[in-house]
Amino acid sequence: MIFVTRTKLPPIHRYYKYLQQIWANNWVTNNGQLVQELELKLRDYLKVYNLALVTNATLALQMAFKSLNITEGEVITTPFTFAATTNVILWEKLKPVFADIDPETFNINPEEIEKKITKNTRAILAVHVYGNPCAVDHIKEIALKHNLKVIYDAAHAFGVEYNGSSVLNHGDVSVLSFHATKVFNTIEGGALVSPNQELDGKQRLLRNFGIVNEEKVVLPGTNAKMNEFQAAMGLCNLQTINRDIRARDKMYHLYLSRLGKIKELKFQKLVASRYNYSYMPVLHRDIKHRDLIYDRLKENGIHARKYFYPLTSSLDYFNQIERDDYKKNLPVATFISNRVLCLPLYAGLTEEIVKQVVDLISKYS
Repeated sequence: MIFVTRTKLPPIHRYYKYLQQIWANNWVTNNGQLVQELELKLRDYLKVYNLALVTNATLALQMAFKSLNITEGEVITTPFTFAATTNVILWEKLKPVFADIDPETFNINPEEIEKKITKNTRAILAVHVYGNPCAVDHIKEIALKHNLKVIYDAAHAFGVEYNGSSVLNHGDVSVLSFHATKVFNTIEGGALVSPNQELDGKQRLLRNFGIVNEEKVVLPGTNAKMNEFQAAMGLCNLQTINRDIRARDKMYHLYLSRLGKIKELKFQKLVASRYNYSYMPVLHRDIKHRDLIYDRLKENGIHARKYFYPLTSSLDYFNQIERDDYKKNLPVATFISNRVLCLPLYAGLTEEIVKQVVDLISKYS
C-alpha cells in the first residue's frame, strides 16, 4: 500500500539513546532538557528570533489568538485549507470570513482580503498552502493600513524561505505543525514563532497554565507542553532533515518532468526562494477526471488525497444559506478544490513508485 505521505522514523538505536537520557534524568515533561535543546536547535535551523514548542499546531493556533487578545469580531481567512484552520476561529468564538484564493499560488488573494474588511475585522489568518509562501508583503501593507493582526498557519512551511529569509518571520505569529505526516515530525507537536520577544514570553506562559512560579499564576493558560519523547523524535529527525528535503525535491521534479508532458494537467506556482517539497498537488481538467484518477490509483494500492476538498466554507456546521453564499463568491477556491489531487511524496519515495503513478495518470488522461 502506498500512501500520500509516510512518517519519517529514525533508526531505533538513535531514538533509544534519547530514551536512555530520559530515564537517567527521570524527567518526561514540564520543559525538560530535550525540549529546551530542540527549541534552540530549531530556532537556529529555521533562522527565527523566537520559537516555543507545543503539543500540537491546533492548540498553537488557539494560543496565537489568545496571545494577541483577539476575543471578538471577524477573521478573514482562506477556505482552501485543512479543517483545523477554520475550526480554531470558531472555537475562539470569532467569525470566519472567507476570501478567495490566487489561481496560481493557491494562497489567499490579498485583493480579496481587502474586499472583505469591515469595521468588525480583527485579524487575517492566512495559510502558506503546501508550504508555498503567501503574498506576505502585500498582506503586511493591508494589515498596517487597517490595524489588523496577522497570523500565518505555516503547518506545511518548515524550512521554507521567501526572498532569502524564513517565511516564519512574517506576521505577528506563525504556527508550525510537527505532526507525523509533516516534512519534520515530533510524532505530534507544533511551534509558535513570533518576532516579538514579549509575545513569545506570553505564549510560553499560556502553554503552561499561565504559571510563573509555584505561587504565581498570571494568565488563564492551558496545557500545551511538548513532552520529552516528542522532543527526542524531533532531535533525531532534525539530523537528517536536509537529506530528507533533497530526496523530496528529487521526486517532486521527477513528477513534474513526466506529468508536465500531459497538457491538461496544471501545477502550483512556487514562489519560495527555498522550498521543502511537502506536497505534490496536481490540477486535473475537472472534478470528474480528478475523481477517476483518484479511484484508479486507489484500485492499484496508491492512496492519493483530495487535499483540500471540500472547502472548509462548505462544511456542515455552516448553515445552507452561508454555504450557498460562499460557493457563489469563492469561484477560484471552488475551481481548485474540485480539481486538485495530491500525489504520494515523502523522503523514502522511489522512482519506481513515481513511474507507476505517472503511468496510471497518463493512461486515463
